[in-house]
Amino acid sequence: MMRALARRLRLALMLALLPIVAPAQQAAQPNAPKPPPEQIVAGLSRDNIGITTSFDGSQILIYGAIKREAPEPENDKLAVIVTLEGPLVPITIRRKSRELGIWVNTASVGVASAPSYYAVATSGPLQEILSPRLDVQQRISIPLAMRAFSSSVRVADTKPFTEAMIRIRERQGLYKLETGGVRLVDNTLFRADFELPANLIEGAYKTRIFLLRDGQLVDRYQSAIEVRKVGLERWLYALAHEHAALYGLLALALAVVAGWAAAAVFRFVR
Repeated sequence: MMRALARRLRLALMLALLPIVAPAQQAAQPNAPKPPPEQIVAGLSRDNIGITTSFDGSQILIYGAIKREAPEPENDKLAVIVTLEGPLVPITIRRKSRELGIWVNTASVGVASAPSYYAVATSGPLQEILSPRLDVQQRISIPLAMRAFSSSVRVADTKPFTEAMIRIRERQGLYKLETGGVRLVDNTLFRADFELPANLIEGAYKTRIFLLRDGQLVDRYQSAIEVRKVGLERWLYALAHEHAALYGLLALALAVVAGWAAAAVFRFVR
């Protein structure tokens, strides 16, 4: 009986103190950081992509608007940059040289984290709307998207290696810079279209939107798109990685059946 009465007294005391605690918390709120004068409100045309056996690429639309708490500045130039980044993977870049008439690998550079896919769309020329300092801080341009080298570098200059990798991936459609790819309407609405190639890998594709004025960052937005294998493609992938022995037996059985069927057809034709 006494314990129940004590619990009721504690509850009554807590309820009585609530009106005192709440104003104290409200008084602390003005010290919180104020939201930026311009904020990004954005969305994606889809937040997941399924890779099937007939997958030949996809298209993503990133759209949004700029929410303002005050009139728009008249003299500061507005710019929007949108990036789409695939999962980070390690990569080794090798250089071949001709030695005694044979092409051999003579040097290599390992990159610990390079995007498997990376596209940048801008509302204007990147070098005009983005300051070098902000580029280094946010890693927006393609050369800065690579995170770090995986081991001690044994070559005097790594720049030719990274440039070669970027050129190869640009030819494959995996790295893109689309100047003017972001369309601005009345400095309020914007949209960017991305064409994704067929050779995507699974994982989360990070979307970033940067709102800038005169090269200075005003606001940023981030979201993600999930890319996953589905259907028969997903089943075969899971079987190969989770049940390798069963996958090998199944592949062997299919090869035997295919060989037997081809022999039977050949005998019938003869």
